[in-house]
Amino acid sequence: MTRIVTILTDNFSDWETALINSTCRGYYGFDTRFASPNGAPVISSGGMHVTPNMALEAIQLSETDLLILCGGTVWRTDQAPDIAGMVAEAHSKNIVVAAICDGTRVLAQAGILDHLRHTSNSAENLSQLNYGGAEYYQDVPYAVADQRVVTAPGSAPVSFMAEILDMLGVSDNNLKTYLAMHAAEHSKPI
Repeated sequence: MTRIVTILTDNFSDWETALINSTCRGYYGFDTRFASPNGAPVISSGGMHVTPNMALEAIQLSETDLLILCGGTVWRTDQAPDIAGMVAEAHSKNIVVAAICDGTRVLAQAGILDHLRHTSNSAENLSQLNYGGAEYYQDVPYAVADQRVVTAPGSAPVSFMAEILDMLGVSDNNLKTYLAMHAAEHSKPI
């Protein structure tokens, strides 16, 4: 069974990882778990109260196939948990690492984005960190996957889900139909 851990912090952006977790658990039977600093309950930007399964400190990378960093405003503050080392270790162990919105800042701080194509909310969002991968930044409104790493702006939860599932080798007609259904929303002229 594929095992997923999604890292949540206070004020996490609840829409950003909802599709990937729901699809993985509901349609594909993956083991989805959630972790927060000290395992403490967190409140999303939308006011949803979540009690995670575990503490960040209890994450066992040997039992993880996918590590997801949900975005949120904490990643721009001194209150952000220091998980760059864990994320770098996950990447070195060939675990799929995915980050959306300001969660991508952790990947930049960990040096993971220094030599692979990636995106975020903006190039400026990452350049503030003086990371070494600015030349690999992709200024696109959808998720980017490279070398078992998936990054996305906060406005791209659907392509984030699609790229993660593709990286995990999940592709079937049900998924194609599901993705087409989500894409149809954006085909309406404004």
